[in-house]
Amino acid sequence: MGYRQMQVFHGPPAEKSASPSEKQVKISLGDICELLADAQRSGLKWLSDFTDEEVGISPDLYDVLMAYRYYRSAAELS
Repeated sequence: MGYRQMQVFHGPPAEKSASPSEKQVKISLGDICELLADAQRSGLKWLSDFTDEEVGISPDLYDVLMAYRYYRSAAELS
């Protein structure tokens, strides 16, 4: 009679950790602006919980926003 070799069970295979892009949710800029503006106007406190949250935007939108920030600041100094 042959002996059976014991096998060690290490548990289920480890799941692959999700990449950052898999954790993201896509929403149109129009929808997010409308919702954030409404929350700001309503003075909702939860909005301040996310002030340090990073969001991804396209390079084109980033350039437009930075130009707007610059020209808005320049207009306020005048």
